[in-house]
Amino acid sequence: MTAWHEVEQAEPAFARRVRALFDAHRHKTIATLRTDGSPRISGIEAAFEDGELVFGSMPNARKGADLRRDPRFALHSATVDPVEGSEAQWPGEAKIAGRAFAGGGGADGDRFRADIAEVVHTHLDDQATVLVVEWWTPGHGLRRVERA
Repeated sequence: MTAWHEVEQAEPAFARRVRALFDAHRHKTIATLRTDGSPRISGIEAAFEDGELVFGSMPNARKGADLRRDPRFALHSATVDPVEGSEAQWPGEAKIAGRAFAGGGGADGDRFRADIAEVVHTHLDDQATVLVVEWWTPGHGLRRVERA
């Protein structure tokens, strides 16, 4: 299992940028899998606690049922548009994918911890002319590609 603190240890600067995007806004979006295998997109709150990425769902929520049945998920930071003409100030977006494991809950709902398979930061270069995609996986470390 790969916890968030392992991403921080392996690539501290990358992890700080990704975490800043997730921490910037309360609401995120999560993709889970329905019983028929089709994707379900839901709003969710997530937090970094004690070196782990954790999130939850209300009691009887479909996303919680999805995760208990099939733990695969993709979590997306809030998406913000740059102010017109200031694309260089766009912070980008972050994604974390992996598997969710039950970590408590009860009457208040379900709580999950993330086993991280991939972390992605998509942003612009310093001149705001090239799209940069950086991604980290436990098996391959940090990689980067630029798209003009």
